[in-house]
Order: sequence, then C-alpha cells, then structure tokens
Amino acid sequence: MGESETATIVKVGMVDDHPSPVWGIDRILQSQADLRFVCSAATVDDLLRKSSDLDVVILDLRLNDGTTPRENVERLAGLGIETVIYTSGEHPDLLRSAARAGTLGVVLKSASEEEIVRAVRAAGAGQEVLTTEWAAAIDGDPNLAGVDLSPQLQRVLTLYASGGTSASVGHELGVAADTVNEYLKRIRQKYADAGRPTRTKIDLFKRAVEDGWLPMPHRSRRS
Repeated sequence: MGESETATIVKVGMVDDHPSPVWGIDRILQSQADLRFVCSAATVDDLLRKSSDLDVVILDLRLNDGTTPRENVERLAGLGIETVIYTSGEHPDLLRSAARAGTLGVVLKSASEEEIVRAVRAAGAGQEVLTTEWAAAIDGDPNLAGVDLSPQLQRVLTLYASGGTSASVGHELGVAADTVNEYLKRIRQKYADAGRPTRTKIDLFKRAVEDGWLPMPHRSRRS
C-alpha cells in the first residue's frame, strides 16, 4: 500500500488534431496505474492552455496549424516536458527534424498497446524510446555533420553511451576515471563544434548511433 501511495505518476498529454488516436491512447493509459492521461488538444498552444503540468506529450507528427515538429518539440522541452512522436511513419524528413530537436523517440500508430505503454514509461523516466523508426530517422539524416574521433575516443564514447560509468569505462580501458572524464569533455566539445550538442548521456547515445559507433536499436519481437 505504501508503494502505491508513493509511486511516481507520469502525467501525459497528447497533441493530435484527429479525435480517434486520442481516444485510443486515453483508453490504453486508463488501465495503467502509473500513467495518467491529463488532457489533449489539436495544437501545442491549446494543450498548454489546458495544462503545462505534464511529464510527457504524445505528439502527432503533422498538425494543421502550420507548426513544425521541431518547433513543437523544442517548445515543450523548454518547459521540461518530454515528447514522443506518434506517427504513421510516412514522413522521414519530419521525423528527422523531430529527432534533431530532441524528441525521445518515435512510436508508430500501428504499434501494439504494450509498445505504446513501454514508450510512455521510458519517456517519463527521461529515457530514449528505442525503436527502429527512431533509429532510421537519425541514421538517414543527410545533414549530420561528421565528427572525427580517435580510436580511443570512440571506445570511450561507445562504452559510456552504452551505460557505463566513468569508473567502469576507466577500468575497461586501464585508465583513471578522471582521464575518462577528460576524454568525455573532448568528445562533447567535438560534437558541439559540429553543431550537435551532447548535454546529456542520452545525447551521447544518439550521437554514437548516428555516427555508427553503436548499432541501431532493434524493436524486440514478442514470441
């Protein structure tokens, strides 16, 4: 009982100018004790007028108000709200724009209920929503400026971005944790110089996937 009373509730909003997807998401989240569907609207402006006390917004890729995915993702991020793009997946350029703006991932409208719930929970925890659609969006981006990393920096990036700590990466490479931190500063600076900032560990993971240092994530298949 104590656990349920103190459990973190992820507050979810949705922006879509068609009612059917909203009804579907509302129904899916109703059965999840840790996810609360707060409100929906046809535009980000209208959603924020209803509530800005949200953790995650499920965002339709194409809206009729003339806004771009990048504008919407960045506006919500400025308020500390994470986003998950919800799309049929037929507009790769728009997907890449949202990926560059910092959305945590992409979920297809054909995804299973389990996949949708998993994506919202991950985003609520600030974690990447690892799907093949998100990976394909960033992998196919022709505007990604290349970053030249030495073999040692590549190893640091892949080990750290895969979940390692400075200490564990240092142990693997036979160097001190402080040395690893210096390597990470160099890596971040190189990406910043290329116009591809890496403020968080998730950003480092994205860059490693984008540049081929780590493999694209694959959607798990249910048996």
